[in-house]
Amino acid sequence: MNPCRAEACRECGMALVSSMLLLLIITILAMSMFRSFGVQEKIAGNLREKDRALHAAVSVQQYAEWWLTQPAGSIAASAPVTCALGVPLNANAGQSQICTSASSLANLLGSPTAVTQNLPWPATYVQYSPAGMATPAQAGTNANDPPYAWTPGYYIVDLGVAADAAGEAYQITAFSSGGTTSTVAVVESTYEVQQGVVNRGGL
Repeated sequence: MNPCRAEACRECGMALVSSMLLLLIITILAMSMFRSFGVQEKIAGNLREKDRALHAAVSVQQYAEWWLTQPAGSIAASAPVTCALGVPLNANAGQSQICTSASSLANLLGSPTAVTQNLPWPATYVQYSPAGMATPAQAGTNANDPPYAWTPGYYIVDLGVAADAAGEAYQITAFSSGGTTSTVAVVESTYEVQQGVVNRGGL
């Protein structure tokens, strides 16, 4: 028997086995790539909702700080009140309020941790929808901007005279959700409002 032919017979089928192994490896790689694409899409979606919630909450916080500097938000025109559970006010309709420090948000909700756990707060806040925001009532009006799960809001507490004794200190807590209730952002600031005119040395 020809030794060359015997060697060729022993190698019969090796090309098929090698091809099957390569095909299996390529299939596994392709499946893992497709799976990672799905995970990356979810991560991107979560980051987008987080950013939407945070930007809306910051916008609401900035509005509350601006409101405090307006005549309607001055201490004389809007004295602090003992806030209690009730119908939320609507800042878009010109309503707002300042709460006394004795009735802080944590006291109303039961504990400091409840501030972030019990959202939206049970009718203790002032609702505010920034311009162009799709609120829950406007669902489906703008396909490019999915509606937010809640109408954002804020809560202002009068902390009394500021540490520098030059004005009144306020604590502002604002919140917003993303497109679902599982994405929420809460921001807080301490803001000082000074009354009157201050000479900075230019006169």
